[in-house]
Amino acid sequence: MSSSLERKMGEVSLEPSPTYERTPFGKEMLKHFSFDPSYKNLNHGSFGTFPRPVREKQREYQDLCESAPDPFIRYTYPELCDIARGAVAKILNCPADTVVFVSNATTGVNTVLRNIVWNQDGKDEILYFRHIYGACLKTVEYICESHHNIVNPREIIVEYPMEDADLLTLFKEAIKTSRAEGKRPRLAIYDTVSSLPGLRMPFEDLTAACKEEGILSLVDAAHGIGHVNLDMSTLDPDFLVTNVHKWLFVPRGCAVFYVPLKNQPLMRSSLPTSHGFVPKTVGEVLMPLPPPTKSEFVNQFEFIGTIDNTNYLVAGESIKWREEVCGGEKAIIEYNTNLAREGGKTVAKILGTKVLDNASHSLTNCCLVNVLLPLAVSAEDVAGTVTIKPEHVVPATQWLERTLVNEHKTFLAIWFFQGQFWARLSGQIYLDITDFEWAGEALKTICEGVGKQEF
Repeated sequence: MSSSLERKMGEVSLEPSPTYERTPFGKEMLKHFSFDPSYKNLNHGSFGTFPRPVREKQREYQDLCESAPDPFIRYTYPELCDIARGAVAKILNCPADTVVFVSNATTGVNTVLRNIVWNQDGKDEILYFRHIYGACLKTVEYICESHHNIVNPREIIVEYPMEDADLLTLFKEAIKTSRAEGKRPRLAIYDTVSSLPGLRMPFEDLTAACKEEGILSLVDAAHGIGHVNLDMSTLDPDFLVTNVHKWLFVPRGCAVFYVPLKNQPLMRSSLPTSHGFVPKTVGEVLMPLPPPTKSEFVNQFEFIGTIDNTNYLVAGESIKWREEVCGGEKAIIEYNTNLAREGGKTVAKILGTKVLDNASHSLTNCCLVNVLLPLAVSAEDVAGTVTIKPEHVVPATQWLERTLVNEHKTFLAIWFFQGQFWARLSGQIYLDITDFEWAGEALKTICEGVGKQEF
């Protein structure tokens, strides 16, 4: 660390990072986190969490900032941000000047779609799968609307369970159909691990297919770094954004936006546009910050307005904590994936249902698992099964989720998919199989109770 970061500022100086001791996975890990003892965090995938030492490191940076705001924001923060970008670049196996921080994956997706210059002939299309993350779908729809439909969406309908090869065939068929209709498949957006349902997608094969077909690839890796192995040198997407606050234990909200050097000229502006933007049509503009010394791409995202981004700075500390306390990324991912798989089977056995998976088990090669709930949806009662009327699907879903919070002190995403109710659970280092046994019983109880409600 440079001497400028070691100097004392006011009454606060940056302390050296401690050495952490290894802790076994499971309930013993809970001592490092801030959960209420009565709460079971079985839904890590939505918002993530972070260990106390990482929180304390962020607070140290916040104190350092408040001891002398201008020196920190203008000079110290950029240096610390470079160190943090270097740490995540190492995990992603890419140059540090190809990654910047943004607040979340949705912001990264918006940045790409709002920067692409769409052709005026009305032939451009954005390809996406039906189970795209809802905010990203709305972004696609907004982009088409705001550009007066010179670009249009093309949905790829998927029925799960499905093998990876079959999904890839659907993707290639959509490209072929688009071109046969006189359209131009310009960009495809797809997940590493989708949200609802939480399934691993063959993103490596989809990225290769985009490259073969000359289509821009936008990988929504909201469930990416810290969850599945990501190697930018072999994957080589056109754009990828991955939340760091979900699975890498960095405080919310933090994501890494990867753009290879060849595509950085396409990203003309950060979101929002700020001091780093370099206009083509006007001359010198007063820059209230120190003169930029980095690439135009990195500089654009380094400062986009006054906001507390000290959470970005602790990415390296989180990686260090994961290495020393947990044994590194490989050990964490293996534990979480195996726990999700075995835990899902346990919950399904308690409920007398099944896990959403394919024959090759590629869909469950991740830290999320989806379990079918023992509920039928029908206008008439189904014998031997709690039955929900079609018009009550939404209020029943809301009742199930709220009851988990109010009566069981947990939360699970419950949603209606392909004509059935499902629950999504997350594997994580502070959980073990007994937590899934508990979850199975809680789900069984609320499924029995929802049939007695008046909606």
